[in-house]
Amino acid sequence: MLTLAADIEVLARFGRALADPIRCRILLTLREAPAYPADLAEALQISRTRLSNHLACLRDCGLVVTVPDGRRSRYELADERLGHALDDLRAAVVAVDADRTCPDADEKECC
Repeated sequence: MLTLAADIEVLARFGRALADPIRCRILLTLREAPAYPADLAEALQISRTRLSNHLACLRDCGLVVTVPDGRRSRYELADERLGHALDDLRAAVVAVDADRTCPDADEKECC
């Protein structure tokens, strides 16, 4: 069982990962199915370098993992419960007030 301090750290790490729209898009895409970096970059219409930086952040946060597949590696959510958590969080935020914006929305901080 986690302590309150550990719970806070885990939630803060998750929040930092979600603070960037590209990382949110990556997580939501991986919620649907695992993907290779080239396919993710194309789907999200971002450079592979930029994607790589965001994937490194999400790996460091413990939210995604790489799975070797021959010479390639694909990415997937570290735990299937993350997909459910993303769905629940999205539904909860929309239920509260979908039209609000965060005053710190322009800050770009990684884990």
